[in-house]
This record gives sequence, C-alpha cells and structure tokens, in this order.
Amino acid sequence: MQHVKVPQDRIGVLIGEGGETMRAIESRSEVRLDIDSESGSVAIESVGDPVTALVAPDIVRAIGRGFKPEAALSLLDGEMRMFDLIDISDKTRNDNDLRRQKGRLIGENGRTRQLMEELSGADVVIYGSTIGMIGDPEEVEAVRRATAMILDGAPHGAVYSYLERKHRELTRGPDIA
Repeated sequence: MQHVKVPQDRIGVLIGEGGETMRAIESRSEVRLDIDSESGSVAIESVGDPVTALVAPDIVRAIGRGFKPEAALSLLDGEMRMFDLIDISDKTRNDNDLRRQKGRLIGENGRTRQLMEELSGADVVIYGSTIGMIGDPEEVEAVRRATAMILDGAPHGAVYSYLERKHRELTRGPDIA
C-alpha cells in the first residue's frame, strides 16, 4: 500500500462529482483508494494487476498538483507516458523571487505555459510552488529544459525558439545539417 498527500483544495477534484473521478481511477488502474478528506492523505491499495497499479500514485499526485483528471488518467494511455514535477522553490531565494519566477513561467495571460504545452505536446500545470508535466519522455524533457532556461533567466524569445525547434524535431524528426 502506498500513501500520497493531496492538498486540501484538490480533494474534491480527486473524488469528483458523486465519486466519479475516484471510481474511474480505481477501475482503470485496478486499485482501491482510501481518501481522508481531513488530512489529504490518500492510501492506494492494489487490487488487480500490480503493474497497472504502479501508475495510480502518479495519477493521484498529478491531480493533487493541479492537473485535470482526464490529463492525469492519460498516464494509463501508453507505457511511455510519464508525470514529472519541478519544485520551483528549489531554484528561488525567497517568496518574492518565487512569485517572479512563477510569473515568468506562466507568462503574460498564460502565454508561456500555453506555448510550452502546444509546442512540446505535454500537459503543463503550474500550481503552488511546482510546475508539473505529463507526456512522453521527449515532451517532458522539452518542458523541463524550457523551465530550466526560464529559471536561469533566459529571455522568453530564446525559450520560444528552443520550443519551436523541439516541436519541429518531435513532429518530423531531427533536422539533418
């Protein structure tokens, strides 16, 4: 049995209307979820294929970090799908710096986050002090690299150029020079 902690404001999303999301996670990943809505603790117990059940903690974690249930459940759609999380606060000096860096990652009217999603093909969510991504390994790596560039102070234009180049590689293969 595994335990995952989910923020209080995400418990309702994890359970879903009438328990719908919880039941979808349980049936698709062959687990039983025991959600303590007071503490935010979620116990995950495998009741079927143990290999399928291995994905359940990441599904619960992803919903807890701001992903829509459909995006989190997409982790079951292929062997290569993965969930990754970067703690932005690890790369910042104080709360003010954290707010500034989150603002740079989100961009004006959410444009930077949206471009990360569109050009990488990964789902991207910024929640609390983390940026989360769900996608295939190359997609997730593109978002990780773009995030690192932004956190290191790279101009947005350079990050967008990198993402556009990555997008071309991911859609038609690497350019041969």
